[in-house]
Amino acid sequence: MPVINILIFLGGLVLLVKGSDLFVLTSSQIARRFGVSEFVIGLTLVSVGTSVPELASSLTASFQQASGIVIGNILGSNIANIGLIASTAALLTNIKTEEVMLRRDGYIMLFASFLLFLFMLDFKISRLEALIFILFYLAYLLFLLEKVKRHEEEIYFKDFMIYFFKFEYFFDLKSKIKPQAREYGIENRNSRGMKKGTWKSEKITQKKNESESKIGMRTKTELTTELTTELTTELTTKSKTEPEHKDIDVDITEEKPQEASLLIEFFKLIASGVAIIIGAKYFVEQAVFFAMLLEVPETLIGISLVAVGTSVPELMVTISAARSDYAGIALGNVIGSNIANILLILGCSGLVHPISITGLSIYYIAPFMLIMSFLLILFIRTGWRVKQFEGLILLLLYLSFMVLILRLG
Repeated sequence: MPVINILIFLGGLVLLVKGSDLFVLTSSQIARRFGVSEFVIGLTLVSVGTSVPELASSLTASFQQASGIVIGNILGSNIANIGLIASTAALLTNIKTEEVMLRRDGYIMLFASFLLFLFMLDFKISRLEALIFILFYLAYLLFLLEKVKRHEEEIYFKDFMIYFFKFEYFFDLKSKIKPQAREYGIENRNSRGMKKGTWKSEKITQKKNESESKIGMRTKTELTTELTTELTTELTTKSKTEPEHKDIDVDITEEKPQEASLLIEFFKLIASGVAIIIGAKYFVEQAVFFAMLLEVPETLIGISLVAVGTSVPELMVTISAARSDYAGIALGNVIGSNIANILLILGCSGLVHPISITGLSIYYIAPFMLIMSFLLILFIRTGWRVKQFEGLILLLLYLSFMVLILRLG
């Protein structure tokens, strides 16, 4: 029986991960086809893309009121991102970083971790606290898209806090939505006024032709030249009728594959959405089953099986990036993913159902997440690179903690 449950668990994980990848890719393509702006795509699809497995599994667990799976998944994913993914990239090659990555995104990650720990102290995450998380994440996205791009000088963590508490993100969001609505209205007016425009242009052309016809008398030689030209054009037109019809047929047949490909993309979108739902359902159900079977807290299953399972794709991408000398991108993905896990995923899960926190999470797991986050920031600060021996320290700490926490459970 457990063998079947393990297979179902792994099958759900594969459906969840592969479905998430296909969903993000297909939805981005469809959005571009319909002329959705890069701002909207970036704000919704791309930013959430790397965290879709964690988001789907956490939301499913929240609907099932499995709070231990939710909080274990978030804390475990953040610890695994640093202790497993960032450390692996550092072991493969020294990760070069930039000062702005530390003083903006690194400090925001540390702030989100401390805020989570503060909200956990009353043994629950309420809907109000979840809403605060989501508000911070929305402000963070708009801060990156607006402030960082607009200013040539470097923008740091203190600028983000000023941006948040002055509610500037509301004005930036409003300024983004209004021009898009205005452009949409202009396009509608243009389409409605197309017939009027063509009618006016026809009238103008008719008047122009009448005025040209009233030009004085033409000589016989001019009339003869015009007649010869007309005859020549008629003959050439007749000789070219068949190729022209062929060209028209080609244009018509080119439109049909485009419509077919759009239908295929919609089918892929629906199929990937179904795969995410089914995968997350079976993945979480089997995680809860193993927690009951092994008589361990759900939090331990969340921090081990669920967190590591949803982090496997990011680990593969990190190894590939490190081998291609793009380890800095992997580190940026780790920091951004940790921010999204707390502010977005935990925020959405907490809105679905308030999350109850166990003493294991408050006294052991959350403090260790803070220690790992602080160590990562410290290693980045020393020489603006994460060295190989520092990556080894992070990996050994992670493995030691996992052994300890499983024994405690």
